[in-house]
Amino acid sequence: MNPLKKKAPAKVSASKQKRKNREELNAEGRARKREKKHRGNPPGNRNQEQSGDKHPSGKQQRDPRLGSKVPVPLIVGEQPTKPVVANKVETKPRLSPQEELAMLENDDRLDALLERLENGESLSKEEHAYVDTTLDRIDALMEELGIKLDEEEREEEKQDDIMQLLKGN
Repeated sequence: MNPLKKKAPAKVSASKQKRKNREELNAEGRARKREKKHRGNPPGNRNQEQSGDKHPSGKQQRDPRLGSKVPVPLIVGEQPTKPVVANKVETKPRLSPQEELAMLENDDRLDALLERLENGESLSKEEHAYVDTTLDRIDALMEELGIKLDEEEREEEKQDDIMQLLKGN
C-alpha cells in the first residue's frame, strides 16, 4: 500500500454507538410532535393582509366572502335577464385655474353673445344663463388667481388721460 493514502476511518457499528437515553428520546418525540402539529394555514387567514407578491398593488383587493353577482332564476322555466348597465360618464381632465380662465376668455360663443348684448339685442333664456354662468366662473377664477380687474381698468384710464393731455398740448 501507498503510505500517502490514508484509510477512511471505519464506521462504528450500531451496537458500539452510544444509545440515547429515555430523556433524549422523549425530547426528540416532543419536537417531532410540535413540528407535525403546526401544519396548514393559521386561523383567520382570509382576513389577514396578503403579501404584495401575489397581488399587484394596482388592483383593488376583493373580499373573498363575496361570491358571484350573476342573477339566479327563481322559477325553473324562467330565462335569466341581463341587467341594464348604465353608461359611465367620462370625466374630463381637470384643468388648472389658469388654463380654464384662458379657455373661457377665448370662448367664441361667449364673445358673440357679449357683442350681441353690447349692440342692444336681446338674448334667449338659455343664452343669458350661459353668459351669466360663464362670467361668474371667470370672476371666481380671477379671484382664485388673485387677478383684480379694477386695477387694470384704472391703469388703462390713467394712460388714456395722459394720452389726452399730451394730444391736447
